[in-house]
Amino acid sequence: MAPNGSRAKAKDKKKRLKKLTERTPCRWCKGLKTCEEGLARIDWKNVDQLQRFVTPQGKIFSRKRSGNCSRSQSLLKAAVKYARQMALMPYVG
Repeated sequence: MAPNGSRAKAKDKKKRLKKLTERTPCRWCKGLKTCEEGLARIDWKNVDQLQRFVTPQGKIFSRKRSGNCSRSQSLLKAAVKYARQMALMPYVG
C-alpha cells in the first residue's frame, strides 16, 4: 500500500502536466473570426514586432514559447528569414 502522500504527489503531477499541454489561442488568431485576418499582420518590414520572437543570439523562439499556432509560426519564420536577407535583422546578435 502506498501512503497518502504519494497519491497527492501523483495528482499534483497530473495537474502540472495538464497545464503544460493546454494550448491558448494563437496571439495572431486571438479574437478574430478567421486565422487569415491575423496572419495578414505578420510583416517582414516590421522589425520591432519580429524582434519579440527572436533571442538576443538571433534564434527564433519555439511555438511553445512564443504562443503561436503552427501556421502563424511558419509565416513568422519566413518573415524573420526574409528580414535577415534584406539586412533588417542580424543573423547573429
